[in-house]
Amino acid sequence: MKKLIFKELTKDTWHNFEQLLGTRGACGGCWCMSWRSLRSEFEKNKGAGNKNNMKSIVDSGEATGVMAFYEDKPVGWCSVAPREVFVRLNKSRVLKPVDDKHVWSVSCFFIAKEYRRQGLSAELLKGVIKYCKEKGAKIIEAYPAEPYSENIPAAFAWTGIPAAFIKAGFVEVARRSKARPIMRYFIK
Repeated sequence: MKKLIFKELTKDTWHNFEQLLGTRGACGGCWCMSWRSLRSEFEKNKGAGNKNNMKSIVDSGEATGVMAFYEDKPVGWCSVAPREVFVRLNKSRVLKPVDDKHVWSVSCFFIAKEYRRQGLSAELLKGVIKYCKEKGAKIIEAYPAEPYSENIPAAFAWTGIPAAFIKAGFVEVARRSKARPIMRYFIK
């Protein structure tokens, strides 16, 4: 990808986030709240409720993630924050903590349709690494989906694929499922 600019999601960039995710909030009213909510809460709040919840988190100043811009247009999003804010991770046997180290977790990506399959996820991860370093993180953890074919549907690639993380310098540290490695980037 040509010259990308990365910006934190804040009150000032919220309108760009809305523009990128569209009226449906990315995947069926998610608004990037899937891992931040218990399943029952998430389902109950699909759409406007999830949007309002994410807006409240952004307005509070809590870390939420990084957006990629190309020529002033928002083209990509990556949710990253301290692991403990992603309550669904606490419920997962496959993605339970590897150890007791404090990590920041990459929970999802959303790439504008016309920018998919161009390596934007790996580029966006460079912005994520810089952002996490500025926030004082030492370890970034991710849970990509191992593709089962060359043409993995976008709906199944929302957590990223291992190749993008490897390209960005992540290494696999655990695998409790054939389809879901746990990968880390160690900030120097």
